Amino acid sequence: MPWLGPAVGPRAAGDRVPDLSGGCPDAHNVAGAIDALRRGWPVAIDGVGFLPVETANEEALAAFDSGAPADLILSGHRAATLKLANQRDAVPTGPVRIVRAPWLDLAAATAAADPALDLATPLKGPFRTAPVEHGDAAGAALTLGRLAGLLPAFFIGDAPESAAAASAEAIRAAARADHLRIVSRAKLPTRFAEKTEIVAFRSEGDAAEHVALVIGDPNGAAPLVRLHSECLTGDVFGSLKCDCGPQLDEALAEIAAAGWGILLYLRQEGRGIGLINKLRAYALQDQGFDTVDANFRVGFADDERDFAVAARMLEALAQPRVRLLTNNPRKVAGLEAAGIEVVERVPLRAGENPHNRDYLAVKRRRSGHQL
Repeated sequence: MPWLGPAVGPRAAGDRVPDLSGGCPDAHNVAGAIDALRRGWPVAIDGVGFLPVETANEEALAAFDSGAPADLILSGHRAATLKLANQRDAVPTGPVRIVRAPWLDLAAATAAADPALDLATPLKGPFRTAPVEHGDAAGAALTLGRLAGLLPAFFIGDAPESAAAASAEAIRAAARADHLRIVSRAKLPTRFAEKTEIVAFRSEGDAAEHVALVIGDPNGAAPLVRLHSECLTGDVFGSLKCDCGPQLDEALAEIAAAGWGILLYLRQEGRGIGLINKLRAYALQDQGFDTVDANFRVGFADDERDFAVAARMLEALAQPRVRLLTNNPRKVAGLEAAGIEVVERVPLRAGENPHNRDYLAVKRRRSGHQL
């Protein structure tokens, strides 16, 4: 069945929506490619075929292998875990290509990709790496897989004619939310501030729908702004493994006390790796890995978020200057790199408990968080 494209909702009268298309005409194709990956179907990126290891089945791999056995692509972080860092390119975070051996079937590829199987299959290999051809497409495939919430592992080969197609440029634009637009807004009185408006955003290339809570009355001063990444376990279930839920409450309270500000609720679960991959990292933390090393072992950087999406939201809300409520210098740098002026960093302290003290210490020691 052909993919028919995203539904477009009504736009509220008077919304300021800048031209954020970035000149990329096929952003909508990215959503179709994400859907294909989740279904275990191949995709074509700039004419190169990729089949997701996590969701493919034997039949799909056999069809993908019909011309010749397809090689395996892993993220550099996952390859480094398997002692397969790409020495040729000296870029340990870039994609690594593993030459397909006769024994490297779907089960073996899954074991190479999934850290949950590391203890059950500790002696993988021998693997042989090769130079990564089509490196731009391979890197885009890993980005697309992250947007789909999948493990960063693909078979690479010829693209079937039926494959969902997207360009590497469009995938990068989707990750940055270049096509972000306001689709709805409404009053939302909350226990923190009765005068609150919720504003919903949608990006053509990504199914995630971000929201902003605009609290109080704009007064011409730079608003107090919090970038809060979605955390189902902390925000909803009260997890003590992180400080996300208490930080959300404290940020809303501080913005309300300031009289005017904005909370951007970003759909970037697990620092951008998605809920399922975050839970995979949690399982590794139970084995003794800290949060950074757990992310590496799953195959991701310690923080995969792109804060350009927050900048696009602030632009759409006509707020180019902000006071940023954060302990994370990467958020300051990310906004400034995307054109938003951060006139002040305001520290946020909330949520430390006996279960997350090590987690918070790692954020300070390895991720540069400050108070």
